[in-house]
Amino acid sequence: MKKAFWVLSTILLFALPGCKSEFEKIRTSGDAETMYKMAVDLYDKGEYLKAQTLFELVIGAFRGRKELEDVYFKYAYTFFYLEKFVLAAYYFESFSNTFPTSEKREDAYYMTAFSYYQMSPSYRLDQQYSDLAIEAFQLFVNTYPQSERVDECTRLIDIMRKKLETKAFEAALMYFDMRQYQSATRSFENLLKDFPETKNAQEVRYLIVQSAFLLADNSVLDKQKERYQAALNYAREFVQKYPRGAKTREVKIILDTAEKKLKSIADGRYQEQSARDRS
Repeated sequence: MKKAFWVLSTILLFALPGCKSEFEKIRTSGDAETMYKMAVDLYDKGEYLKAQTLFELVIGAFRGRKELEDVYFKYAYTFFYLEKFVLAAYYFESFSNTFPTSEKREDAYYMTAFSYYQMSPSYRLDQQYSDLAIEAFQLFVNTYPQSERVDECTRLIDIMRKKLETKAFEAALMYFDMRQYQSATRSFENLLKDFPETKNAQEVRYLIVQSAFLLADNSVLDKQKERYQAALNYAREFVQKYPRGAKTREVKIILDTAEKKLKSIADGRYQEQSARDRS
């Protein structure tokens, strides 16, 4: 039994380096044709890291040859399959610029955007790659409006815009919860500008009314008139837009309260002015 184990170990010891030396021998041969053939074979087998190594070596040797297009395209894909999406996006975009008349250019345009999409994180994190993906998908749609991939691009754009919207809403809500009502009002208003198609428009407008009213209610006297008037305007706009909305009753209460506050401020100033005139 021990002898059999020793024989098997010896076979494996000599066999494994032999398998490695085949790749290493070709990698160090300097023979671009042989490296290219092996790279394509490895690529087709899904051995992307080895294929990438060989493609990288032959790119320089194939400059000016028709095979360069295939080399560069597969080289970009190796980064995607190895989940190195930043580099994948870079090389797909570089392919589009290097081979402007290629039949593969449409695919490269799409894969640039799709590589960025793969890096689009949870809405709680920085959305740099979501922005880049949206921009790249939009460029694809504008460049290839008849492509069968347009609907898919639109769907993926919607997914990422929803992330951006959710992030914006959570940021505005954080200001509200921290009682920074001026920042909350501004943030909710920007959300409506940036995402006019939002399904949460009524909720956002309600929070604008609340933020504006609470800002006025917590302001120094000199700023209350202007801020109650702003809250009143927001409330009237809400009631006009959502006369039977789920929050309309609450907004009407805020509207009535703001009107009373403004009247009280006006009456107080009138009485002060009368007192000064009598003195």
